[in-house]
Amino acid sequence: MQFSKGPYYADQGDFATAGSSNINYTSALDRPIVHVEGGREGYGRALLAASPQLGSGHLLAALEVAHNDGPWVHPDNYHKLNGVLRYSEGDAVNGWSITGMGYHGTWNSTDQVAQRAIVSGLLGRFGAIDPTDGGITSRYSGTFDWQHASGGNALTKITAFGLAYDLDLFSNFTYDLNDPVHGDQIEQADRRFVSGGKVIHKRIGHWRDHAMQNSLGLQIRNDDITNVGLYHTEARVRLNTRSEDAVIETTGGVFAQNEMEWASWLRTMAGIRVDASRLRVAAPDSANSGTASASLVSPKGGVTLGPWGKTEFYVNAGTGFHSNDARGTTITRDGNDNPVGRATPLVRARGAEVGVRTVAVPHLQSTLTVWTLHLDSELVFSGDEGTTQPSRPSTRRGIEWANYYSPVKWLVFDGDVSWSRARFTVFDPVGPYVPEAVGTVVSAGATVDTYHNAFGSLRWRYFGPRALIEDNTVQSQPTSLVNLQAGYRLTSRVKLAVDVFNLFNARASDIDYYYTSRLPGEALHGVDDIHTHPTLPRTARVNMIVGF
Repeated sequence: MQFSKGPYYADQGDFATAGSSNINYTSALDRPIVHVEGGREGYGRALLAASPQLGSGHLLAALEVAHNDGPWVHPDNYHKLNGVLRYSEGDAVNGWSITGMGYHGTWNSTDQVAQRAIVSGLLGRFGAIDPTDGGITSRYSGTFDWQHASGGNALTKITAFGLAYDLDLFSNFTYDLNDPVHGDQIEQADRRFVSGGKVIHKRIGHWRDHAMQNSLGLQIRNDDITNVGLYHTEARVRLNTRSEDAVIETTGGVFAQNEMEWASWLRTMAGIRVDASRLRVAAPDSANSGTASASLVSPKGGVTLGPWGKTEFYVNAGTGFHSNDARGTTITRDGNDNPVGRATPLVRARGAEVGVRTVAVPHLQSTLTVWTLHLDSELVFSGDEGTTQPSRPSTRRGIEWANYYSPVKWLVFDGDVSWSRARFTVFDPVGPYVPEAVGTVVSAGATVDTYHNAFGSLRWRYFGPRALIEDNTVQSQPTSLVNLQAGYRLTSRVKLAVDVFNLFNARASDIDYYYTSRLPGEALHGVDDIHTHPTLPRTARVNMIVGF
């Protein structure tokens, strides 16, 4: 897994504003493995994986099955089936692979619960107001990758993919507010086929004795959504249709990036990305059907100075974007015939950072960064629909301090602290705070990597209080969790481990929202309240990993 922060890299497009991640599968295992886990509350998981030699390549196969009920009064009864099959030839420089992946899951869901229901004793922390919430989903994909190096200084990679996705999600966020007779449960349905590909070419060379690397790329994606629907349901039975649209969304991007070493103490990066999007919506209400398109040019760049005394300084800046729901780009009126403004298909983001990183202290890597990010439109949560909606422009500013300390080979301490401030930049009397924006985050831990056959880690994660509404008069409580893993290598091929989540059994929340809902018997206009989803209680799981 590779992570990056900010809209500073030309090969990253939609939603790569605050950051992005890239996940790569291995093509061959050292040996076949069997990983079995078990715990309380109906938790069980098994993973089998192997990569035998087949012809001139390897066949990688993995199968995962899992079940979990969780601590909920109405058990999750979550069933998961996950599989990967890959054939590959060659190596990390010259080779190709074909990968098939499949996932299927079904579950019951205990969604966020009105805090007043817990305080009054109507429900416990793990109770459900609507026990029929839940869902079913599946995802099946195929990917072809080809990579070739030429001349010792150039690399070309081609990827093509297709993915079929299916979702039916049943949720009840407001309970009996809109329909006191049947309740407010909704079904969100999504049926789509996604296809696309990308081509990246990198070349290492020199310009006037300065080392450089140039990258060129092309990316394209098409989402053929045969149905993206919202339905009013009761106990997962459809009562009426609120929306039922078909969408075809095609996006494409081209980019170029240059990295240059001007001197031993000066390196630069400069890139540009051009993205275009075409959206076609077919809605039951013809007034909300239509076609929208947009394009953006996103310049990016950075400068690194040093190292001096094992310390270097850097500045990065760039623009990026996130896309909005295609239906919002063609809509003209809602279900009550009220006029509705259209959303912008692509929303501009602008970011910058200044930082210093050092290894001047023996065994310690440390990075300090000051950053800012501006969005032309925020996406905020809507309790009535259980979705996000476009909102006002915003600016975030923050400081991050990351540390990695390894005094001996088998022991690592790490600690990351970040603080940020998120505000809307256009005045509205409701207030300037961005709801749900976390201000303070701390992640710290200690890891032992195979000391006399023992291994393990102790990790602390803290999320500070955050504004739940725009005027900051309602805040969430902070969340502080400690997790533990301890294990022992019995033989060169057998390991046993115990995971303990929420070690100190903190009564905290995974998420809090503030909106209006109505419990049975309350006034028809409902009650404004915090709606919370609790963290898991102290939970232990036992693992056995066997390599053959």
